[in-house]
Amino acid sequence: MAKSQETFSKKEKEKLKLKKRKEKEEKREERKANAVKGQSLEEMFAYVDENGNITTTPPDPKKKRVVNAEDMLIGVAKQVAAEPQDLIRKGVITFFNESKGYGFIKDLKSQESVFVHINGILDKVKEGDKVTFETEMTHKGASAVKVKLEIVEKVKPVTADVADAITEVNPEKPTE
Repeated sequence: MAKSQETFSKKEKEKLKLKKRKEKEEKREERKANAVKGQSLEEMFAYVDENGNITTTPPDPKKKRVVNAEDMLIGVAKQVAAEPQDLIRKGVITFFNESKGYGFIKDLKSQESVFVHINGILDKVKEGDKVTFETEMTHKGASAVKVKLEIVEKVKPVTADVADAITEVNPEKPTE
């Protein structure tokens, strides 16, 4: 006697297919039964009221407002150009990989981390250096350009002979 070719899993799959087919047909019949035909044009209209909500009733002409097309903002609002002194920022290099040619600068004012590529660096820098830089928007976000080491003027300590010279000029205030 030959063994039956239908296994249990094949029978279960066939049952699921039949069940899905029945459900689909029932949904189709339900849509046909509930379909609304013959609506008038006015019943199909949708209106927008003065607050922007969709309604079935036409708006009140007394509440109509005139809007200038120039006053509408579509997309991002226009940004005011920054002044030249605001463009130059100060920061500290938190990470820099010379072999790969990139790093990050922490902006001292906004505390943001700004990406920097070796092409945007004018002086030789390393981690921990204080720098001045400008930002430029790229397709991936803000990037630092024109990165220079910040020039820090060293203050000379006051020596005894300089202190004596100051006392001679202003004898009322003795130095301590």
